[in-house]
Amino acid sequence: MDLIERNALALWATLPSYLRSTFWILVVTVALILSVAFTTLWERKVIGWIQLRKGPNRVGSIFGLLPGIFQPFADVIKLLVKEVVVPTRANKVLFRIAPMVTLVPAFAIWAVMPLDPSLVIADVDAGLLYVLSLTSVGVYGVILAGWASNSKYAFLGSMRSAAQIVAYEIAMGFALVGVVMAAGTLNLGDIVRAQAGGVGHWFLIWLFPLFVVYLIAGVAETNRAPFDVAEGESEIVAGFHVEYSGIAFALFFLAEYANMILISALTAVFFLGGWLSPFEGLLAADNPLAKPGFHWLFVKLFFFLTCFMWYRATFPRYRYDQIMRLGWKVLIPVTLVWIAVEALMVHFGVGPWSTP
Repeated sequence: MDLIERNALALWATLPSYLRSTFWILVVTVALILSVAFTTLWERKVIGWIQLRKGPNRVGSIFGLLPGIFQPFADVIKLLVKEVVVPTRANKVLFRIAPMVTLVPAFAIWAVMPLDPSLVIADVDAGLLYVLSLTSVGVYGVILAGWASNSKYAFLGSMRSAAQIVAYEIAMGFALVGVVMAAGTLNLGDIVRAQAGGVGHWFLIWLFPLFVVYLIAGVAETNRAPFDVAEGESEIVAGFHVEYSGIAFALFFLAEYANMILISALTAVFFLGGWLSPFEGLLAADNPLAKPGFHWLFVKLFFFLTCFMWYRATFPRYRYDQIMRLGWKVLIPVTLVWIAVEALMVHFGVGPWSTP
């Protein structure tokens, strides 16, 4: 077995870099699609438990366990066989392009995501700028969907969503300025390594206000409850995607759930040490619990992803004026104040990551 593994590793090393990258792109893409599918099931289960009901439990099980495990596949089949209806007066080209414009950035950002100490598809030095630029592109899909539908309800929903995303993108960007100041780099892998040394060195401790702002802005960026006024069924009949059906409708929700997973992963990378172990420095270096790896990134990602569902089941929807006030008058001033505080901490040598 060892000989086979050595030969496989030697063969892998001889492959051109573009083939290795293509392989990992396919693996990450398939894993993301499956993760989105099962995230929908997990959300319905979590909300069911919070509301004292069972959630999906009819479609499939494995030896009597995990009832409802095949519900995501049933949902996909249902949406695939439904007709995609394009309104007569819609801009048919933009109407079809909009879901893809929303979905592609949510997948493309994973190219620079450090999955473990030795695995990143594209180790880009300006990876953080790449992330910020692509997260800004997603709003164009929402605007195109609302405008191309030629419906006042869809257009109103897209305008509300665009204004909300722009407001919270500024707060999110300022929060990441603090992360760059702390790490001294724009490379996501180096940002994780800058937090090495145990939980006390994670940016969560020294940048806690920025962490809270980033998390709130991430929920608002993904149009999730309690910031889901762009899709408020009781107000504007589902907002920008009201005219979509079938697989085109599914692509918007695929993008939404992919963005939830992405924001959860980025929060773990920027503030909780990514793939670093929380037991680093507390246990012996050869202890499996102290070793870094993808499993730690997954645990942190899964925790934040569950929080998204917890918020949906707990908080009522905000009014739109409350959302705008929170973004412009609360979160942005908090980030600016804490960046100034952090600058003083760096200047006076406070914190494990700073330099005198």
